[in-house]
Amino acid sequence: MDIIKTLSEELDISEKQVNAVIGLLDEGNTIPFIARYRKEVTGSLDDEILRKFYTRLEYVKSFNERLETIIKSITEQGFMTDEIMASLENAKTLTELEDIYRPFKPKKKTRASIAKEKGLEPLAKTILELNKDIIVFEEAKKYINEEKKVLTEEDAINGAKDIIAELVSDDPKYRKQIRDFMYKTGKVKTIEDKPDEKNTFEMYKDYEEAINRIPPHRILAINRGENMKCLKVTLVIDEVEALSRIKSKMVTRDCDSSKYVLEAIDDAYKRLIFPSLENELRNELTEKAEETSMGVFKENLKQLLLVAPVEHKIVLGFDPAFRTGCKLAVVDERGKVLATSVVYPTEPHNRIEEAKKTIKLLISKYNINMIALGNGTASRESEAFLRGLLSELDTKVDYVIVNEAGASVYSASPLGTKEFPTFDVALRSAVSLARRLQDPLAELVKIDPKAIGVGQYQHDMNQKKLGEVLGGVVETCVNNVGVDLNTASPSLLEYVSGISSTLAQSIVKYREENGPFKNREDLLKVNKLGPKAYEQCAGFLRIRNGYPLDNTAVHPESYHFAIALLKELKHSVEDLNDESLKEMLKDLNVEEYAKRLNVGAPTLSDIVEELIKPGRDPRLDVEVAELRHDVIDIKDLQVGMVLKGTVRNIMDFGVFVDIGVHQDGLVHISELSNKFVKHPLDVVNINQIVNVKVISVDVAKKRIGLSIKQAE
Repeated sequence: MDIIKTLSEELDISEKQVNAVIGLLDEGNTIPFIARYRKEVTGSLDDEILRKFYTRLEYVKSFNERLETIIKSITEQGFMTDEIMASLENAKTLTELEDIYRPFKPKKKTRASIAKEKGLEPLAKTILELNKDIIVFEEAKKYINEEKKVLTEEDAINGAKDIIAELVSDDPKYRKQIRDFMYKTGKVKTIEDKPDEKNTFEMYKDYEEAINRIPPHRILAINRGENMKCLKVTLVIDEVEALSRIKSKMVTRDCDSSKYVLEAIDDAYKRLIFPSLENELRNELTEKAEETSMGVFKENLKQLLLVAPVEHKIVLGFDPAFRTGCKLAVVDERGKVLATSVVYPTEPHNRIEEAKKTIKLLISKYNINMIALGNGTASRESEAFLRGLLSELDTKVDYVIVNEAGASVYSASPLGTKEFPTFDVALRSAVSLARRLQDPLAELVKIDPKAIGVGQYQHDMNQKKLGEVLGGVVETCVNNVGVDLNTASPSLLEYVSGISSTLAQSIVKYREENGPFKNREDLLKVNKLGPKAYEQCAGFLRIRNGYPLDNTAVHPESYHFAIALLKELKHSVEDLNDESLKEMLKDLNVEEYAKRLNVGAPTLSDIVEELIKPGRDPRLDVEVAELRHDVIDIKDLQVGMVLKGTVRNIMDFGVFVDIGVHQDGLVHISELSNKFVKHPLDVVNINQIVNVKVISVDVAKKRIGLSIKQAE
C-alpha cells in the first residue's frame, strides 16, 4: 500500500503535506509542537488531523509489514501466482489480506488436513469435477485403507467432504460474499441467559435489530450483558439465501457428485464460515462502537478539561457526608493547603451550630472567598446548611457545586498518598474539590481520564486504545492552554509536549532546589533536558512576572520576529499592555508584514494573537446552576416539575443532567429539541446549564426521565 497516496486520499491533504508530516514525526517532533509551531511546513494542519494522520500511518505501516510477511510465506511455499500477487496488491484492509492468505496459512490439524494425510484429496477433486459418469460411492471404494483408518466408503466420502468444506471456507470470494450478506441483511439477536436482578438489560431479554443499523451504544450494552452472563447473543441471517449463490456457482449440473458438494458447502458454512464470520463481524461492530464512543468521550473530556479556572481565590473544599462528617480543606490561591477540619452538620449528628462556628473561624482566619461543594452524597443537605451559614456572614463568600467524579479515585491513588501522606482519603477529596474549582485542568490530569465520569461503557472497551485516545485529548488541552512552569505539578508537566514523566520530576526537583525559573532558557539547566526537549516544550510553558514573551505561546525560536514586529510598530515587549499597541495589532496586515519580516504568515498571525492578549487563558467561563431548595431527593420529584440542572455526561442516546437529587436524570435524544438532533453533542455541552421538565420518576430503580424540549 502506497503510504503517501493512501494518507493523502483518506485525509484529503496533499502528498506534499503527507511527506512533510512524516518527516517531522521521524525527527521526533510531537503532535502539539507540529500543530502549533510548524504550520508553514504542514500547511496549517491542526491537532485533530495530525492525530488521525498518526493513527492511520501506524495502520498502513502495519498493513505493509503484514503484506510483506504474507508474500514471503506464499512464495516460499511455492504457491505464488500473478493472480494472487495482484489480489494482495489490490487489498485495502488487513481483513482482505487475511482472507487471501487463509488458504496458504499454516494450520493446526484440521479435519481436512487429516483427510489429506489419509490420501483422500484426489477423491475430493473427483467429486468437485461433477462428472456425470462417476458414482461417488463406487469411486470411494478405491480409497479404503485399513492402515490409514479409512475403513468404509462412508469414511472416504466424509473425509473428501471435509476437504471440500475447507476449500469453500478458505475461498476469499465466498467469505466476502457471505460477510457482505450478513452485514446487509443479518440481525443481532439477544435472549436472557440468567435473571438480571436490577433489570439492567430488561430491553434485551428478547430483542433483535439489523446489524447495519444497530447504534454503537446498544452494541456496547449487549456486550456488557453477555460478559455478565445475563444475555446470549447471536447473529441471525437467512442461511438458504446466503448459500444459494455459492451453491449455484459450485454445483452447475445435477449428478451423483452434486449432493456431496452441496452437503460439504452446508458443513463449511455451519462449522467453519459462519462461526468465524460471526466472531469477525461482532469484533468489527465492537470496534466501530468503541471508536464512536471514544469520540463522544473525547469531546466530553475536552469540554470538562477546558472549564475556566477560578483564579485569585482562597477556596474552602467541602466534601459532604452524613455519618462520617463533612471534610474541609482550605487552599490558597496557588493550591497550597492551609488548614483542614471535619464538621457534622448533617444527619445523624446535626451539630449545626458547632459546624457554623468552625467554618466561620476558617473564613475569618484565611480570608476565604469561595467554597467548593462536592455534588455527591449529602450535597443538597450540605448546601442548605451552607446557605444558612453564608447568610449570617458580614463578608461575601460564594459557593459553587463541583462535580466530584473521580475525586475518590485520586484520593486513594499512589499520587494522592504521595501528595498528602498524613491525610485520610476524604480529606484528600476535599483538597481535590477546592483545587478542581481553582484550576480544573491542573487537578483533573491527576486522575485516570476513564474515571472522570464523562464516557459511556468506558470500562468495557480496549483499555490500551482508550488510554491512548484520552491521553491525546489531555495532551492537546494542556498544550493549548499552556502550563505555569513555576507552579505546575509533575502530573501536569508530563502532558506538556516533549516532557516525559522523568523530565517532569526533574523540573520540579530543579525548582525546589533552585527556586522559581526566571526565564525559559533556565530549562536547559534541568538534568537530562536537552535542546530537542527544550524545542518541543518551551513554547507551551509560561513564566509569569518575568520576560513578557515568556508568558505567551510565542516560541523562543520566534522571539526575534515578535521583537522585530514591535520595533516596526515603534514599540517594545515592555509595551504589551499598551492599548494603542493592541489596536495597531488588531488592524495589522499580517500578509504584508510577514513578507517584510521574512516570516510565514501563519506564524506571524499566531504571534500577533499572543501579543494582543499576552498571558491569556483560552478557557471559557461556565455558568453555575441555581438549584431549587425544595427538591433535594428523588422522592421530592413530581412529573411536570421544571428545574434547572447541569449537564454532567453526554452519550449517543442522550444526556445525563444533575438536578441535585443524588441521581442524574436522563434526557433522551428524542427529548433534547423539537428539531432533529443527529447527536446530543450538536446541541449541548458538558457543564451547560439547562432547563428540564420531569417526565418520569422511578424511585425504586432510581431512574429519572427529563425533557429539555418540553421545558422550553
